[in-house]
Amino acid sequence: MLGGNPMSKKRKGFTLVELLVVIVIIGIL
Repeated sequence: MLGGNPMSKKRKGFTLVELLVVIVIIGIL
């Protein structure tokens, strides 16, 4: 997962890291 192609990352939709960031932002709000 880490160090992967940004394009393949976008094709997946979102990574666990991005999902974690969203959860943290929602938790702050």
